[in-house]
Amino acid sequence: MEHCNRKGAPKIIPECTLPLTGLRCIDMIITDLCVMVMDEEHRRFRVTEIAPGVTREEIETKTTAELLFADELIEIATA
Repeated sequence: MEHCNRKGAPKIIPECTLPLTGLRCIDMIITDLCVMVMDEEHRRFRVTEIAPGVTREEIETKTTAELLFADELIEIATA
């Protein structure tokens, strides 16, 4: 999915503003910028992989939810 909407606003936000069909049922998010996996211990998404050319700072700028980052980020392989 796109990390931001058409207007450039973050889609990864602290709290859902739409009606929920399920609560805490997502354990991974894959966007055009990165891969995030739910860290159950901290109840936050942890960025584990980033797209080529993307920086940690760019992900932080385009995300309003609190994120954790893996100690070593893996670059996503492209075909």
